[in-house]
Formats: sequence, C-alpha cells, structure tokens
Amino acid sequence: MNLSKRTIFSWAAVILWMAIIFILSHQPASVSSNLSSGITEAIIRAFERIMPDAQFDIRNFHFVVRKNAHFIAYFVLGFLTFHALRQSGVRGIRSFLFSFGICALYAISDEVHQLFIPGRSGEVRDVVIDSAGACAGIAVFGLLARFISKNKRSFRSDARSSGHSFKRI
Repeated sequence: MNLSKRTIFSWAAVILWMAIIFILSHQPASVSSNLSSGITEAIIRAFERIMPDAQFDIRNFHFVVRKNAHFIAYFVLGFLTFHALRQSGVRGIRSFLFSFGICALYAISDEVHQLFIPGRSGEVRDVVIDSAGACAGIAVFGLLARFISKNKRSFRSDARSSGHSFKRI
C-alpha cells in the first residue's frame, strides 16, 4: 500500500489534534477551570471595550465559553477527520458516516477518560455538544470542498473556451 505524503500528513493532523484534546481533558478540574476562567475574563474585557455599559453574568458566560470550547475542538476534529478520509479515497456518504463515527466515539472515550481525572466528570451533554461540533466541521469541509471543486471546473472550462492553456509549474 503506497500512501501519499498528503494522506500521511492528513492523518498525522487528526492524531495530533486528538492528542491535544486528550491533554486538555487530562487536566485536573482546578487547572481546566483556571484556563477557561482566563479565557472568559479576556473575552469579557474585550466586550467591555466595545460595550462599556454591558452587564455580564460571569458564571453563565464561563459555562458558555467551556461548552463552546467543546464544540470548537470537535469542529476542528470533524474537519480534519473528514479531510483525512477523503485523502484516503473514502467518498460519498461513507466519508461522512466514518468521520462522524470516529469523532463521536472519540468524544465518548474522552468523557469516559475524564471520569478518572480529579474533579472532572463525564457528561452525556458534552458528547452531544462534541458530536454537534464534529458534524458542523464535517459539513463545512464538505461545502468548501464542493465549492472549490465547482470553481476549479468552472475555471478550467473558461480557460479552455478562451483558448488559454495553463501548465503546472
């Protein structure tokens, strides 16, 4: 089996991103909370510059930041996984189903992993948020791939009809 460098790089990106998720999930609750609290405070400071009179419920906002972090992390994982599968030659509905399956199973394993971390818990709600993020990442990649492919075909068609020839350098 001859794997291209692009395929290997694509899967390496998936594994690296999974490792980042694992490392963040492996932090004890106090460390994880301090990280997300720092991010929450930075966001609130930025909003206060734009809207000085706005009132923020820091606890609720902190909760939203934490849940959005789940969504975004798995959005990226879904995007990367879908890309890696497509680089591996998986197409059509199979690429969506396999990508989603990999991400959902990883989300489940991540929540189970957190059961063994001091102060952390595994939550079904987080698996749902993670899976929704993965699904959104897969969908965005699919839409971008379709858009790019359509524009490439249109560009090639326009070039042929105008008599221009483009060679790869």
